[in-house]
Amino acid sequence: MAQLDTGDSGGGKKGGKVRSKKQNSSVDLTAMVDLAFLLITFFMLTTSLSKPQSMDLAMPDKDPTKKIQDDILVSEERTMVVLLGPDDKLQMYMGQFDKPKQAPKAVGYGKDGIRKDILEKMKSVPLATRTTAKPNGEDLIVIIKPSKESDYKNLVDILDEMAICKVKVYAIDDITPQEEQLFE
Repeated sequence: MAQLDTGDSGGGKKGGKVRSKKQNSSVDLTAMVDLAFLLITFFMLTTSLSKPQSMDLAMPDKDPTKKIQDDILVSEERTMVVLLGPDDKLQMYMGQFDKPKQAPKAVGYGKDGIRKDILEKMKSVPLATRTTAKPNGEDLIVIIKPSKESDYKNLVDILDEMAICKVKVYAIDDITPQEEQLFE
């Protein structure tokens, strides 16, 4: 192999000058890498990671030994029933199914669908309850009734609508066979 002559010491023909051999400069980066990993682990441990968000949902107690309270009478003008059906279908009506204050109608999800109806009813409910003899509060009550064919996503979507519209009182109940016939 060939070697490269670097001119070690200048003891030859070049005027007798003594030159020192130049070393290659190198920087030891070990300390910097250690510091970088220490900083990364410090910030990872001190930063709060995003916590999963969950919505509080109060469900009735299923203990059969507890005494069941008497039925609470609620004004039909402030009760909205939302039916969740198969294939992302949604029906809503006001009052009771036998004698609804508003006939069942098909609506969709989102701001132009059920959200628009909920917000309209939230505005009109306080006016309707002031005219009755015994107003039992002034908030809209929404009863959500998912069918067996509805998806879990539909239930989450309607619960999100309750949170977006700031509905204070809502409940999840079983759908009746008569209400299921609305989706056929």
